[in-house]
Amino acid sequence: MAYVHAEIASQPDRWREAARLAPTVADHLPRPGERVTVVGCGTSWFMGMAYAGLRERAGQGETDAFQASEFPAGRRYDRLIAITRSGTTTEVLDLLAALRGHVPTTVLVGDPASPAVELADAAVPLPFADERSVVQTRFATTALALLRAHLGDDLGRLAADAEVAVRAPLPIDSATIEQVTFLGRGWTVGLAQEAALKCREAATFWAEAYPAMDYRHGPISVAAPGRLVWAFGGIPDGLPEDVAATGAAFVHSRTHGCRTVLTSWAAGRTPVDPMADLILAQRFAVSLATSRGLDPDAPRHLTRSVVLA
Repeated sequence: MAYVHAEIASQPDRWREAARLAPTVADHLPRPGERVTVVGCGTSWFMGMAYAGLRERAGQGETDAFQASEFPAGRRYDRLIAITRSGTTTEVLDLLAALRGHVPTTVLVGDPASPAVELADAAVPLPFADERSVVQTRFATTALALLRAHLGDDLGRLAADAEVAVRAPLPIDSATIEQVTFLGRGWTVGLAQEAALKCREAATFWAEAYPAMDYRHGPISVAAPGRLVWAFGGIPDGLPEDVAATGAAFVHSRTHGCRTVLTSWAAGRTPVDPMADLILAQRFAVSLATSRGLDPDAPRHLTRSVVLA
């Protein structure tokens, strides 16, 4: 069995461990009112996007998220948070080195012995969430869970939703779908981007992601029978009906009573939090890979870390 199966299933326990860790590392994390930026690459960047949206929604201060190579030089921040599983990614290391002595930096990292730990002012190691699979799942979501716990979110309820998500039947048979578009609003745009990346990485599958309000400004033209639209969190009024008119399937765990909505949560329970939906999307991506005869632990052209010469 692929490592990623066990890593996905372990997320509820890892999120609970992150909740226990959060109070002990609070001094290394953003304080209310600070102007904060979060950086990462790929999956880590998308988790940063989600956290930025949540922190601003909580009224704790301006928060931006950037791909590490695109950080705007010269912009002032009170603190930088870097998310990096390996702690060896070139773009992240270069940025931490460039900001040393100028901006306080904290790194959330899977490997406590990595170079990023030496370059950052503070480190929050998460070795209990590190992974063997190339495809990131639990490390990234555990980093986000830690940051959410620091914001005061109820991780007990979130972990309970995750327990349902790791066992529930998938909301749609991946073998019946030829393309998927993930949608989000506010902080869940980052989750939508991450879900699409999982499908591309694990299964070399045609997957896109957009803000839900922007979807009808062009991308909906791709929707058709045999294709899927999957939304995280709140959705615009009329979106399920517009998708139904295209013939595409529509998945949204919070919507009921519409024939286009496909939900199959165990015991009739629906998730309170979109992070639990992301677990379903991770499992969907792995199912796609398996159905295509691919190894989701070793996607083509990818390694655990991008280290540039």
